[in-house]
Amino acid sequence: MGERTTLTASDGFTLNAYRAAPEGTPRGGVVVIQEVWGLNNFIRDVVDRYARHGFLAVAPAMFDRVEFGYESDDYTPEQFVVIGALMKKFDHKTAMLDVAAAIEAAKPAGKVGITGYCFGGAVSWRAAHHGMGLSVASGYYGGGIPNYIDLAPAIPLEMHYGDSDSGIPLEQIEALKARYPEVGIYTYPAGHGFCNNQRPGNFNEAACTKASARTLDFFRKHLG
Repeated sequence: MGERTTLTASDGFTLNAYRAAPEGTPRGGVVVIQEVWGLNNFIRDVVDRYARHGFLAVAPAMFDRVEFGYESDDYTPEQFVVIGALMKKFDHKTAMLDVAAAIEAAKPAGKVGITGYCFGGAVSWRAAHHGMGLSVASGYYGGGIPNYIDLAPAIPLEMHYGDSDSGIPLEQIEALKARYPEVGIYTYPAGHGFCNNQRPGNFNEAACTKASARTLDFFRKHLG
């Protein structure tokens, strides 16, 4: 349904992206931020799904400044070694330039929202803090809560976490709830990565269905 494309950030850097347009007039735009595996099958499926729901969806390749064209469907422990090396070189400041490029690509559809999974969930919170011309954000199991708990959101935001996520302690989630009572912070009886249907050991269909429905309702409320 979608297509490979490229985006150009404000500093001139060109990065890969995946884009899908709906049939008919879009109801708004959605930027989808990847997990740590790049624009792989799961993320492209998410982009296509948002297009089926009537949104112009764009996913930027967030690791292209570190390793151009990186993506993987390998979820084995060996691949985490590769990802760890990439993350050591990752720069959140230039990452926001790439997010901004994706937002600009989605703007022809109208108001724009952002969502993301794992790594992308944390990026979604950061984008919500900066505003960036976005109208709404909905992030999934963004790790490293202590790294973004001080970044107050500037737009409507909700977050989704698994209550048995070994990488995101419940006390961190509760601290986030206490700090931002106006943010919809939801927990589900699931572990990490519960929306990735490419990972049978992590995927939790019931939790993902409920969280995804919340996101769609939230986006329809704020985007159209």
